[in-house]
Amino acid sequence: MEKHWTELMDLGLVHFMAYPIIKDDNPELTISSAETTARDDFFNVLEVRRSEQPGVHEALRRLADVSGLSLGVGAQPGLLLGKLSLNDPDAAGRQAAIDEVKKSIDAAYELNARITAVLSGPDAAEAERPAAMDRLVGSCVALCRYAQEKARDYTVWVSFEQFDDAIDRKCFIGPTDRAVELAEQVKEQAPNFGLLIDLSHLPLLGETAIESLSLAVPHLIHVHAGNAIMSDETHEGYGDMHPRFGHPAGENGVQELSDFLSALVYTGYFQNDVPTRKPVVTFEVKPLPGESSELVIANTKRTFRDAWTRVFGSES
Repeated sequence: MEKHWTELMDLGLVHFMAYPIIKDDNPELTISSAETTARDDFFNVLEVRRSEQPGVHEALRRLADVSGLSLGVGAQPGLLLGKLSLNDPDAAGRQAAIDEVKKSIDAAYELNARITAVLSGPDAAEAERPAAMDRLVGSCVALCRYAQEKARDYTVWVSFEQFDDAIDRKCFIGPTDRAVELAEQVKEQAPNFGLLIDLSHLPLLGETAIESLSLAVPHLIHVHAGNAIMSDETHEGYGDMHPRFGHPAGENGVQELSDFLSALVYTGYFQNDVPTRKPVVTFEVKPLPGESSELVIANTKRTFRDAWTRVFGSES
């Protein structure tokens, strides 16, 4: 391939994973670590969580404006920390999840972000899955329509992330075929909806990159890449903890990222019509105890360069 990766995609970083700010309790670290990323022109996108701390959204929007960084909003922390489910059988619980995501959509408009990423709640028994799907479709349509009602010169899209269904998060979405079923049903009623496939979750789901992406690509608007540990249940990074690439106990390193990039090219993701400036590939990595954010991020950049070179022969 003759093109440089910057012609095909914008690379990003999931801010609240790379730095220990999954909770909205350290505004100084939120802003200073975001500025560190904004200074690094390797990354063009930063995915942040919404904040209730005064001045944080304004500061993030300002540093993005000055640096040319694009922002995305992840609603996953609020849903996970609050144990909220968009497919909750209880109507009040389901509404609480919808209300939480609405706050992230509001934040996306405040931050000039184009996407808000979400996830499903827990999986259901097989006989109850059709009803769970109906509830989840209803929640997603409501969120898409809310984003449409709030639209200004652009409309925020809901980016739905698949998680594992059996090992750690045990989410309803879940397997790629079920994610595609969700996307097909939601998009019949609301166009501003798409899927987010995460390399970190594919080993946990027992799926390969080419299997997952071949199914998902018609609906794919957003990609995450990272690692997972599933061989040792006693490991501190076991499950959906997003350890650094190449961790000795992990599933994904240079070769797996190379395969993922190849599959993204082969299936046509980089030609998709997406709500962001370019198709986004965002790294979701987290330092384990005793590791620093800075070193894990450096590892990520080196892994990407090695993976790209392994597939395409050079950085250009």
